[in-house]
Amino acid sequence: MSKKAPRAALKLHMKKNTNIRIGKNADLMAQLNLLVVLHRLAEESRVKAFEEKSATIKVHHVRAVAKKLLKSTRG
Repeated sequence: MSKKAPRAALKLHMKKNTNIRIGKNADLMAQLNLLVVLHRLAEESRVKAFEEKSATIKVHHVRAVAKKLLKSTRG
């Protein structure tokens, strides 16, 4: 993943709510958080594919893991 999200676009979206103070590098922290989530999703999908004895990660592996991760974060 060589392309990064443009910092200006991230800052624009983050500053839409003007009553919240945002630090200098908050956009970078948001980008790093996204990368961590994607890495976790990829690892969990790989494990799911391995459990099903599949050589490749398929869409249904990613969807199943994403549903599980969303349920675990919502409480």
